[in-house]
Amino acid sequence: MSAEYATFGLAPAMRAGGVLANGDYQVHRDFVDFIVDGRPLLFQLSDLDAVSPLAADIPPAIFTDHVRSLLLEADAPLAQGRYVIYGCPECEGLECGAVTAVIERSGDDFVWRDFAWQTDDHADLELNGYHGIGPFRFRGTEYRAALGQLLTGPTEPAARRRVLLIGARVAVLAKLAAALRTIGIGADITHDAAGVPPEELRAYGAVAFGRAVDETQRDAVRRAFERAGAEVAYVDGLAPIIPLLVAQIEAALDRSPQERRRLTRLVAADGEAGIEVTSTCRVQLTAYRLDRLYRAHAHDVFDEVLDPGKHRIPLDNKATKGESFLVARTTGSVLVAPMAR
Repeated sequence: MSAEYATFGLAPAMRAGGVLANGDYQVHRDFVDFIVDGRPLLFQLSDLDAVSPLAADIPPAIFTDHVRSLLLEADAPLAQGRYVIYGCPECEGLECGAVTAVIERSGDDFVWRDFAWQTDDHADLELNGYHGIGPFRFRGTEYRAALGQLLTGPTEPAARRRVLLIGARVAVLAKLAAALRTIGIGADITHDAAGVPPEELRAYGAVAFGRAVDETQRDAVRRAFERAGAEVAYVDGLAPIIPLLVAQIEAALDRSPQERRRLTRLVAADGEAGIEVTSTCRVQLTAYRLDRLYRAHAHDVFDEVLDPGKHRIPLDNKATKGESFLVARTTGSVLVAPMAR
């Protein structure tokens, strides 16, 4: 095998869930991604909506089995020595399609080669092979050390996928909590954080405030979390629109560094959106607004594949009139911006 050495690492990643404009739900998934030469391997697969088999919400025994499989301590799950590298985020069925590769030893090294898109037991490399990806040769010590760490303790993404909701409009909070739970995020409702045991506060990854919560209440909540030693993301709800609030919370739960995100910037002003992406991917823009009777409206304004870089996208009047907000979504990340005037 003549492949040059590549560095191998692991990093927490997520597939952002959401309530889509058409009413569909997209499940939130936390997983551990493969970092090859300092960059998520998933980003080399263009617009693939997928997660690695090292997902945080699968039972520990299955998680461990996947790790040992990648270490070649178990037989390959697919024919021809092939292993699932990325699969469907909604299910584990091969029928939905998966990225697979041959994993083999070469001396003390590990080699990943012959990447392909596979939907049944047989991988057709000529028809469905990823010819521009790999082979990758990883040094055995680095490879085993990275995967071995997953066997010694809990993975970071699984720890704090809960949100505390604080606001005055109970009906809105109840709908928001139900939507979050549907996509796989735990949600609890309260008026304040007083009297909540520190260990419970440390279980939250974000706190979302409704617009009616004043600064005195917000400061008291922040102090409670500080006393508990809990580092959380704080979300100021933009409007009582459930899909918009879900998108804000998803954005807050993404703790990955900027260089490991596909979508890194969103601004909305003067009738256009400014977007920056780090790799080729599909970008969807949805505008939300409240009318004079505080009824919510949603309008899909853009859905195309963009190349890496900065982009300016004109928005029509439906997206910009009144009190309006913009949600940008890619595979794995989401950002929210109010329409500046």
